Amino acid sequence: MCFSCNRTFSLNKQSSLLFSSPIADKKGPGGKRTKTEDPGEASAKVENSSLQETSASRDWGKNLSSYWLMKSEPESRLEKGVDVKFSIEDLRAQPKQTACWDGVRNYQARNFLRAMKLEEEAFFYHSNCREPGIAGLMKIVKEAYPDHTQFEKNNPHYDPSSKEDNPKWSMVDVQFVRMMKRFIPLAELKTHHQAHRATGGPLKNMALFTRQRLSVQPLTREEFDFILSLEEKEPS
Repeated sequence: MCFSCNRTFSLNKQSSLLFSSPIADKKGPGGKRTKTEDPGEASAKVENSSLQETSASRDWGKNLSSYWLMKSEPESRLEKGVDVKFSIEDLRAQPKQTACWDGVRNYQARNFLRAMKLEEEAFFYHSNCREPGIAGLMKIVKEAYPDHTQFEKNNPHYDPSSKEDNPKWSMVDVQFVRMMKRFIPLAELKTHHQAHRATGGPLKNMALFTRQRLSVQPLTREEFDFILSLEEKEPS
């Protein structure tokens, strides 16, 4: 995400057309930092840019809900000399607690960004860190528009093949809503996913496990509600 989309400093923020790697960069309404894909996604800048819109990505798009999971790195990591760290605490500290979610260089993730509508909710997921998991909630406050970092030569997410009159990459603006009542770690989500695969529970097909490297992921209403319910329970 970017710290203020006019960002005067360089910080940025994941996704792929076919569900390849997702990335997270920073930058946004105030120049916030964007997301940087997951551990293996960090270098997915133009992640699989050759995988144009395949039937698989189109089919997924037909069934999108209004809920999302978006990944960003909460710990410092330099990419081309730029620290791509952006945590939910960083988002909360931004003016109006708002930032642009830039740096996505994966077609599937980009398409999901373009599908987002105002006021839709998203989990802020900390990735590529000591304890990955869901840290809080945010909402979409500006629908997709061109990601300026694709044109900035000194930016880690610069894409020389993208043209200003026909930009390849988009971003949205997000606003902090609240912290989770308790951090929901990946390990706990995985335990539920594995159990639900056997029982047919809400997380049986959750993209976090079936499309692990995708940095921007759709959630069903059932997945979203189940994860929220975990806040009220003791860790399993």
